[in-house]
Amino acid sequence: MRRIEFIRFLTFIFLAQVSLASWAQQALTWGQNRLVSPQVNQDNTVTFRLLAPEAQKVQVTGDFLPTRKTQTPNGAYDAPGVADMTKDAKGVWSFTSTALSPELYTYNIIVDGVQVTDPLNVYSIRDITSVFNVFMIDGGKDGLYQVSKVPHGTVSKVWYDSPTAGLLRRCTVYTPAGYETGAEKYPVLYLLHGIGGDENAWSELGRAAQIMDNLIAQGKAKPMIVVMTNGNISQEACPGETSEGFKVPSMMLPKTMDGHFEQAFPDIIKFVENTYRVEKDKGHRAIAGLSMGGFHSLFISINNPDTFDYVGLFSAAVDRGQQGGIQSIYEDRNRKIDRLFAKRPKLFWIGMGKTDFLYKSNKDLRDYLDSKGYKYTYLETEGGHVWRNWRIYLSEFVPQLFK
Repeated sequence: MRRIEFIRFLTFIFLAQVSLASWAQQALTWGQNRLVSPQVNQDNTVTFRLLAPEAQKVQVTGDFLPTRKTQTPNGAYDAPGVADMTKDAKGVWSFTSTALSPELYTYNIIVDGVQVTDPLNVYSIRDITSVFNVFMIDGGKDGLYQVSKVPHGTVSKVWYDSPTAGLLRRCTVYTPAGYETGAEKYPVLYLLHGIGGDENAWSELGRAAQIMDNLIAQGKAKPMIVVMTNGNISQEACPGETSEGFKVPSMMLPKTMDGHFEQAFPDIIKFVENTYRVEKDKGHRAIAGLSMGGFHSLFISINNPDTFDYVGLFSAAVDRGQQGGIQSIYEDRNRKIDRLFAKRPKLFWIGMGKTDFLYKSNKDLRDYLDSKGYKYTYLETEGGHVWRNWRIYLSEFVPQLFK
């Protein structure tokens, strides 16, 4: 048998085993002995199960496990931990976690070295190039991540023209409860995602709509419109929902951090202010973002010091600009920061995890702000460059806006 035919044969066998295992999972759910995974137990431990009698090794990996360091060409990163599952006499593999804190968690199953989604869990989210299952321990960040019985805002996928980018592009827009039936004008928060993400990231993994609904209902935040942009200026929208069809997602996109997104940002402000009932002045505009989005938020704000009174940097990649592009956007950073603070912004907010790989660059930024006596708010949390922190930062940042 030739090598290529042998590889195809092995691939066929593996896919057949996975298909058979998936059918077996479904068959168990139709019977009286329903197999459940994940199962959140009363003590907040979580049990994962998979029927795979022919598998040699099954593991679970996720952000509910202790992190492990993974070395890449760009440095060491915190990666989700891995735990071995055990097989019973019926071929069911299982693992029960320790008691978990309230939070939204992501995970995958690894079957004989191949990472797959849990066939018993219909809840999954794509993050960049990977698909993860999700589960929640209720009560995360004081219950802000849950769908509560409160008035709900509307989340829309909206297309707008960006003449600067030469594209019709999409953003996600949250309008607060009562927007459709009222006449009030609202302030706007422009909320930006990280590298490899898109306009769906904050509404899906970030739980932005739930956080906004709950904060507004509790009277902890002013009703506002939240515009979640696509920070990849070469894209029309998220992968699979553009004129390019089902293109394979990638982190390596052109023009992500080379000045073109910052240059085109006025296009979306113009669209929002021509389309929605919003206040159109600096005191009613905020911009914030995570990682790459924090990088964009910093440089958009300092290049446009009369545009935003509120700036939020969440684990911001403040010194990671690409070479080429429009370098004038990134030149003279400190001089531009001086110019921004001369305009007396109402809030300059920085959030950072203690083990984040971007900690030092943000410390250098804070050292400069301190040396000039500029007022800013800083929150340091446990952990690293993870969604768990970014949801916390959004929950802490929003109540301080538009006071």
